[in-house]
Amino acid sequence: MANHKSSIKRIRQAEKRKLHNRYYAKTARNAVRKLRATTVKTEAAEMLPTVSAMLDKLAKTNVIHKNKASNLKSKLTRYINKLA
Repeated sequence: MANHKSSIKRIRQAEKRKLHNRYYAKTARNAVRKLRATTVKTEAAEMLPTVSAMLDKLAKTNVIHKNKASNLKSKLTRYINKLA
């Protein structure tokens, strides 16, 4: 266990951030899954901006890498364009 006050506080902060980041990352993953499960083009097109914004926010706060967010958005857009 850490002995310094500052390191104890850092451990507390890291744990808190980890829980926060995990929650938002999981929420975004579920949103992506839900979008991929959608087979109706209009519904999927309506969901895309919100999912896209979610991914951008996660990339901005370094929860996920910016390239991962870009790749996911690209793949989702291609998926929606393929829907009939």
